[in-house]
Amino acid sequence: MTDTALAGASVDQAAAGRPKRPSSRPAAKPHGQWKVDGTTPLNANETWKQEDNGLNVRERIESVYAKHGFDSIDGTDLHGRFRWWGLYTQRKPGIDGGKTATLEPHELEDKYFMLRVRIDGGALSTEQLRVIGQISVDFARDSADLTDRQNIQLHWIRVEDVPEIWRRLESVGLSTTEACGDVPRVILGSPVAGIAKDEIIDPTPLIHELAERFIGDPELANLPRKFKTAITGHPSQDVVHEINDVALVGLVHPELGIGYDLWVGGALSTNPMLGKRLGAFVRPDQAADVWLGVTSIFRDYGYRRMRTKARLKFLLADWGPVKFRQILEDEYLGYKLDDGPAAPKPSTPGDHIGVHEQKDGKFFIGATPLAGRLSGSQLVKLASTLEARGSQRLRTTPHQKLVVLDVPKDEVEALVAELDALGLSARPSVFRRGTIACTGIEYCKLAIVETKVTAATAVAELERRLADLVESKQLPQALSLHINGCPNSCARIQTADIGLKGMMLPTPDGDPTPGFQVHLGGGLASSSREEAGLGRTVRGLKVYVADLPDYVERVVRKFVADHTEGQTFAEWAFAADEDDLQ
Repeated sequence: MTDTALAGASVDQAAAGRPKRPSSRPAAKPHGQWKVDGTTPLNANETWKQEDNGLNVRERIESVYAKHGFDSIDGTDLHGRFRWWGLYTQRKPGIDGGKTATLEPHELEDKYFMLRVRIDGGALSTEQLRVIGQISVDFARDSADLTDRQNIQLHWIRVEDVPEIWRRLESVGLSTTEACGDVPRVILGSPVAGIAKDEIIDPTPLIHELAERFIGDPELANLPRKFKTAITGHPSQDVVHEINDVALVGLVHPELGIGYDLWVGGALSTNPMLGKRLGAFVRPDQAADVWLGVTSIFRDYGYRRMRTKARLKFLLADWGPVKFRQILEDEYLGYKLDDGPAAPKPSTPGDHIGVHEQKDGKFFIGATPLAGRLSGSQLVKLASTLEARGSQRLRTTPHQKLVVLDVPKDEVEALVAELDALGLSARPSVFRRGTIACTGIEYCKLAIVETKVTAATAVAELERRLADLVESKQLPQALSLHINGCPNSCARIQTADIGLKGMMLPTPDGDPTPGFQVHLGGGLASSSREEAGLGRTVRGLKVYVADLPDYVERVVRKFVADHTEGQTFAEWAFAADEDDLQ
């Protein structure tokens, strides 16, 4: 025996005669992963989800709550399972943002609901649009907001009216099934799927298959938290794929032909993470199985103990793309995916604003309302306007826009003018085109700041104040302004040129007032950007709501004066000194 071995043996023998010291390191708590820790619930939220699947609440809404009114609703159903059918209680009017974090949910909520209409792929017929608009007129006080998830949200909904609303929606092939909740949310799809001249692959059949097979399936209706999907076959990469839990991006493999690049684990909120490529090429015939595999990994391995860590992005951060792909292939697919390249950088804008020729010789028109705000009356009139000009199809977009399809060439200019009269601009200013806003304090219980009116005011002021830069063609061709009413980033503040996070700010007299933390230089892959990146947060750079137009004007003029030739606003914002960004 060597000296080293003898020394080791003597140490072991000596240690064997001593009692072991208890470890000072606490045992790691389980994450609540079903395949690792078992399915025993580790918190109250997981308990009620197991006690009764969220999908089951529909029967109670129809047979009990709609008949007996708001006060008859069970608390767990109201604040939990109602979401599985697209229903959230909305904020009670008159409660200022300073009370958002101090009041209990029942103190903030009204006896009315936000109802989210699920629109997979953003695809609507004019008949469907008219039905949504009329529901808004009849039951929602004429409210209708386009979201950046391709849905339409209605407000002021009474539980008594929900069954009739469902009947009307379902009569034209629409629903609110799993529009909210810990489920697969709406599937984002390219707004120009099937009609764009430069499309790589039409994802419409895949989106239909996923929706028909899996939406409303009880086996996938208890995920750790929400699960977001994006699928596009257009080279503009028009579905913000980098910030979805799972995304498929169309491309042409140099050897295997047309298919998809697979992304996993993107999400923003208060802990933003961009999705990661798994390096896998997905053939069209594999795509549904791959989606199911990724979703099932989230169900089985996702972290359930703490809701703040329950998104797929946290699992991916711990596993890494290599392990995630291995688990997907070995445990869920049963075969290896081919390796594949990344999709090329987009060469055209992904919001599809303006007039564009389709592959069949007709035209599509992308138009923007102001920060997604519309009304039911506008939707009804829009449906009739499109039909009179020969169109019966349109799409919502992930940028709070609308795309009208199948317009005959000789109807284009007349329709552009009629859209403008309806508040939908096909030739908008830079600021109107680039501004999106979340629901805000008007309806949302989480919000701190008003957003829609703030956005409209800012756009109008900036169009007026910066008209000289438009005239001299010095204004950037694209500039995104994203306004969010709280830190949760429904309006994607970290991926905007100028992102604004709602918060209460101190004032000289000591009374807090609404304002924003400013993020600068973020963005997703686009024609002006190689890859996605989160914005820069400058310490202490906060702006009162009333001063927002002043700030944006000041920073845009500083950019125009100081940037180098060819430098984008985002590039300049990251290179600039902090003093130049104030």
